[in-house]
Amino acid sequence: MRWDEIENQPCSIARSLSVLGDRWTLLIIRNCFLGTRRFDVFQQQLGITRHRLADRLDRLVEDEVLCRVPYQERPLRHEYRLTEKGKDLYPVILSLVRWGDRWMDGGRGAPVIYKHVPCGHLTQPTMVCSECGEPLLARDITPLAGPGLKKSSEKRA
Repeated sequence: MRWDEIENQPCSIARSLSVLGDRWTLLIIRNCFLGTRRFDVFQQQLGITRHRLADRLDRLVEDEVLCRVPYQERPLRHEYRLTEKGKDLYPVILSLVRWGDRWMDGGRGAPVIYKHVPCGHLTQPTMVCSECGEPLLARDITPLAGPGLKKSSEKRA
């Protein structure tokens, strides 16, 4: 399969990777959640080339993860803001943070900690069952064919 066809797979991970599947894209999204909005600031913070940054931002706008909003008329300049689709990536980012803090910190500890504003406590992201509230562990999950898999199989027949 070619990389540019991965979005057509009946697999949620493959389709997600068609949008998020490179390191620069995830770092741009991380910085959006940390408040970065402007091209030059992204470039300065990430050390990415202008061409690559423009390409990744354009793709995120095309995929409706970010939207461009003018902040200056002359010359016309835009900033990039997370859309609802983009904001829905926050649990993904927090899951990567938790994994990186556990396995990749080199003994130095977490570089960023998170405070849950409503209760005032420091928190760590935890995935729980939407029905019972128990933690989601791989050994307790059974993947089953969903309606999207069944429909994509029917198209091929």
